[in-house]
Formats: sequence, structure tokens, C-alpha cells
Amino acid sequence: MDMTGKTALITGANTGLGFEMARALAARGAHVIVAGRSAAKLDAAIARIRAETPEASLAPGVVDLNSLASVRDFAQAVAAMQPSLDVLINNAGVMVPPEGTTQDGFETQFGVNFVAHFALTGGLFKTLTAAPAARVVTMSSIGHRGAVLDFGNFRLEKPYDPWREYGQSKLADLIFALEFDRRLRRAGSPVTSVAAHPGVSQTDLTRNLGPVPAGIEMMSAADGAAPALVAATAPGIAGGQFWGPDGAEERTGKPGLALVDDAALDDAKAERLWHWAEETTGLRYP
Repeated sequence: MDMTGKTALITGANTGLGFEMARALAARGAHVIVAGRSAAKLDAAIARIRAETPEASLAPGVVDLNSLASVRDFAQAVAAMQPSLDVLINNAGVMVPPEGTTQDGFETQFGVNFVAHFALTGGLFKTLTAAPAARVVTMSSIGHRGAVLDFGNFRLEKPYDPWREYGQSKLADLIFALEFDRRLRRAGSPVTSVAAHPGVSQTDLTRNLGPVPAGIEMMSAADGAAPALVAATAPGIAGGQFWGPDGAEERTGKPGLALVDDAALDDAKAERLWHWAEETTGLRYP
């Protein structure tokens, strides 16, 4: 799909999946805000994209998802510069890092992967609604399957289990995308909320895992980014869809509709999580 005249913002866009998304959208003519923590790394990523697409329209956006204050300031800066935003891809994330918390006291994975993106989406919501048909794509994972949303362990109240906390964060991301869609439809909003996952892809996200075991097939970052790009740009995408690879167990393959675990379809928990996030961030939308 031609993206000329449209503006996209991608978190975690200096490397991995986010870089491939930025690269693809810039090549299609979009103005892309390449968001991440390090100005130097963002500038380097932009230079790499421009080496392939000299006419690419790109801008760096420095934001630290470990800090809700940084997210708030970044959203305000983007809103001041951009009259509208056509695509927001909530992509940045961490996976099984050492035990820790964000500046606001959330378990690192839950705080970065979910809370910060809830806050960023809320901070940019008016800018999204100013576009004729904006899309918000939130990245989840096959790791949401079998996960449990534990309201008593968002701030690392229990002994740290890296995979349990990762699964919880990605379940929260998927619940957010689906609940956001329901609320948008009730409000009659032109914004569309969709979720995606990259299957099993080789990116910097796996840096805490060590060497990949023999026999494990992994897609490239470009292939892993494809489901999110379809969700963000393809015609006919419906709110509440979940896109991922179409191969065995959705680990690899071409973009297709993905399976949603029953845990993400609990309306009562979705409502509770949304209200918790509203109270926590001070943001109420749509």
C-alpha cells in the first residue's frame, strides 16, 4: 500500500523488527518517526534507511519507555509537531531481562511492554483521531498463550520469574489491543486497534537468551515484521484482529490471522486492566 502523505510512529525502531517496519514504511512514502532511547542509535538507523531510500522522510524521536514522565513529554512533543498521526506501532519491548523495575516501580517487562504503550497511545490519541482512519498496532507474542494476568504482581511483588512476567506483559498487550478496539467502536471513533506478533524471529530481543539451540527455526527480522506491516497498512483490516505468521504453531510463515488465547478474551479482566491502567497513568481514552 502506498503510504505517501501519511505519518507513522514506531517505538523501538532503531533495531530489529521496528527498524524493518520503519524501513518498509519509509520506502512506501510515509513520513516515519523513528522512536527509541538513544539519539545516536536513532540517527544511525535513519542513515541506514536513507542509504537505501535517499528520499525517505524520517525523524528521530527520543523516548525512554522505562519512564512515564518521558513517555508523557514525548507524546506532547509529537502532538505539538504533528497535526495528525496515521499509524502508531507499539513495537518496543524487552524479553526476559535481569530482574528489575521501571522508574515508576513496575516490573520491567510489564512496565515497558504494556504500561508505557498504554500511556503513549493515550498521549497521542487526539493526534490519531485527527487522521481520517488511523491504525494502532500493538505487538504481542505467542508467549501470551498460557500466561496469567496477575494483578498482584505488576510491581514485582512476587519472586521474579522472567518467562512468567514476559508472558504476562504480552498477554496485557493483546488484551489492551482488543479492549481498545471495543471501546473505539462504542465511541464511534475512526481509529482502528489491531494486534500482531512476529512468531519466532531473530532480533536483539533475544539477547538475554544465549545461543539459539540447534534445530530452532527463526525468521529474519524483516519476515517477523511482516504481520505488523500488514496490520498497519493493508486494506480491509478490521479492528480487533490479531496477525502473525501462518506456519506451524505460528512460529514462522507468511502473515495471516493468529489465534487468541482464551485468557485474552476475558471481558471482566480486560475491563479491570483498562481501569487499572487509567488510574495508574492518569489517562482516559478513547
